[in-house]
Amino acid sequence: MKTALITGATSGIGRSTAFALAEKNFKLVICGRREDRLETLRAELAEQTQVHTLTFDVRDKDAVFGAIAGLPDDFRQIDVLVNNAGNAHGLSPIESGDLDDWDAMIDSNVKGLLYVSKAIIPGMAERRSGHIINIGSIAGKEVYANGNVYCASKFAVDALSQGMRIDLNQYGIRVGQINPGMVETEFSQVRFKGDDARAANVYKGLQPLTPEDIAEVITFMVTRPAHVNLADVMVLPTAQASATIVKRT
Repeated sequence: MKTALITGATSGIGRSTAFALAEKNFKLVICGRREDRLETLRAELAEQTQVHTLTFDVRDKDAVFGAIAGLPDDFRQIDVLVNNAGNAHGLSPIESGDLDDWDAMIDSNVKGLLYVSKAIIPGMAERRSGHIINIGSIAGKEVYANGNVYCASKFAVDALSQGMRIDLNQYGIRVGQINPGMVETEFSQVRFKGDDARAANVYKGLQPLTPEDIAEVITFMVTRPAHVNLADVMVLPTAQASATIVKRT
């Protein structure tokens, strides 16, 4: 039975991916900041598979390495890493951007991904086996107005995915990324700092992707035969043609 570690597992894509992988008989290490949500999720998933929880913020380097180093023996061998934790804060032009928002995005989307990967990769390299899935974004392929730092952080995920794939090739470790377009999660509530009305307008007049749509693709990626690596996957709702071109009714 393979073990998957998922960051940002308490909501959205991470939560849906946990359920999808449980159905495929993966053992799970689910990670997040909100311990109450993790415990609720653990109880639900425990009906299907073995689950261990880790409570940490990916921005906290010491917490990341401490938590992963303390994994019990039954969960220590991580076969699949899903780097899902990340966020968007604000939607402002560069000249009026909030420095705290910038720090939050870079610390989570880039440095957090690096910290977790650094904690997991040595074991994969030693075993010469493993699979890493980084959650990117269409914002890592196209820059849009007022997206500046968020786009930059996701462009970094794109570059890191390519760099990881090159560096880890010698160990037989597969590295892929999935780049969603508009997915209806807590993403917009976080970006707009709890302004539910503004968040709802993002998806008004179209059918966005669901977290389950992305989880299904991730599950497909990590269950391919060992010689197959889906390296870079873009997933959009039918109504979305690009980062900024969307058909609304």
